[in-house]
Amino acid sequence: MMLGICSVALSACQSTNTVVDTLRIKQAGIGNTRANASIYCAGVKHCEFERLNTTPIMDANSHRVSSESLEQGIVRLQGSVFSSHNVMYLSVPADQYELVIRFYPISSDRAETFHVIHQFKSNQHYTFKMYRDRSKHTGGSLLNVSAPEPLCVAMEEGQRTIRRFCRPFNAVTGLGEFVEQKV
Repeated sequence: MMLGICSVALSACQSTNTVVDTLRIKQAGIGNTRANASIYCAGVKHCEFERLNTTPIMDANSHRVSSESLEQGIVRLQGSVFSSHNVMYLSVPADQYELVIRFYPISSDRAETFHVIHQFKSNQHYTFKMYRDRSKHTGGSLLNVSAPEPLCVAMEEGQRTIRRFCRPFNAVTGLGEFVEQKV
């Protein structure tokens, strides 16, 4: 009985935190950002912006938006305050930034971290999309066929892919680095 009450109270707190964060982002998002670059992430179960240069955006443990990013006004929400399916994106002045994104391709327990340095242009819409590159899966030995397809991130400017990064599977370590590929 007590466990049930605790779980209901905990889920209510998490829901309250989500509503509070949504309202905080909507209030911070008031301002003229027409000349800014808009940066989105997509293509997986969930994704979060970890940081922009040295400014933390979303905490990896609490999954809450940092007060620094709200103060700078770089975090935005697309959608209604009352919608549970708001899309968080960044609105930044044109400049070169280091951006760190956490992608959750399978579950919210395991993140793939992606780092990129890019010169973002004003009035442009950028989307980082994670996907598995199934085109390179060729026949051969059972070991080659059973290895997972490379994990890739495509960077789109508008509707056009301008950069692509893939991380091939390393059979020895199980890990690999994202390497930029020719588009």
